[in-house]
Amino acid sequence: MTTHPRHELDEVIHAPVRLSIMAALAAAEKADFRFLRDTIEVSDSLLSKHILTLEEAGYIRVEKTFVGKRARTWLSLTDRGRDAFTAYTDVLRRITEGIPRA
Repeated sequence: MTTHPRHELDEVIHAPVRLSIMAALAAAEKADFRFLRDTIEVSDSLLSKHILTLEEAGYIRVEKTFVGKRARTWLSLTDRGRDAFTAYTDVLRRITEGIPRA
């Protein structure tokens, strides 16, 4: 008996803001916090909350640096995060294209 692919969706990624973060980071080697915030159109606090969830899952890496006296936060996908995002988009593709489980 097969189950619907929706049961394979990663709940950590599935929230719209976290999906947006993962998609933006999948397209780049790394991204600045402010750039990501502006790109996905969320507040600092909402972005921080979702970043923490993704970081705790091991999906993103957070690096804090200083440029002069200004702190900058850089975000990037970990290998685990990249694999999880690829798996997530594969499941979405199977759902939207009606492809049964291989």
